[in-house]
Amino acid sequence: MSARIGVITFPGTLDDVDAARAVRLSGAEPVSLWHGDADLRGVDAVIVPGGFSYGDYLRAGAIARFAPVMTEVVRAAGAGLPVLGICNGFQVLCEAGLLPGALTRNDGLHFLCRDQWLRVESTSTAWSSRYEAGAEILVPLKSGEGRYVAAEDTLDELEGEGRVVFRYVGDNPNGSMRAIAGISSADGRVVGLMPHPEHATEKLTGPTDDGLGIFLSVLDGVLASA
Repeated sequence: MSARIGVITFPGTLDDVDAARAVRLSGAEPVSLWHGDADLRGVDAVIVPGGFSYGDYLRAGAIARFAPVMTEVVRAAGAGLPVLGICNGFQVLCEAGLLPGALTRNDGLHFLCRDQWLRVESTSTAWSSRYEAGAEILVPLKSGEGRYVAAEDTLDELEGEGRVVFRYVGDNPNGSMRAIAGISSADGRVVGLMPHPEHATEKLTGPTDDGLGIFLSVLDGVLASA
């Protein structure tokens, strides 16, 4: 049995090919999903990849959340389907209400492109079980609207429930509140993060292969439940 993991493409998405490649490297089968389709084609998990959906017009992710495919993603996430949002995908998941908070312009208003160390804060999600708690991983970060913000009581809830999945190590590159780089839903099935694990799956082409653990994690879960 091979897990089938959907990768959504919106107008302006640019990291879908890399996400599909990461899925393939993990041993799962990538399935292309189109933004206009109201059908997830029976996939076992979904990735909302990075890019500039709808040109980031209005606000990053604000238009993509209304795409027909997102209606199905929200419905399926409610039923427990694992969903991962990377960068613009993280923004889309927040806009869709699958994750709390929002992503705003970086401190200093500059677009960042750099390799970034992250600390794995939670290994109890569908997308982080392959890591050891406290492990530090190096993956690329490239975003202009990556500053995670939320109300203080929401931040306290995320911290108290162990839903901060990744945190920036060292300097806080974009001014995210409490240096948060990634969070999860209450059931741990939906995860969003700003840095790009799909660009760190092979030492030859990425700074590390540290990002592959995210894709292996969801594959483990799918195979275990088969």
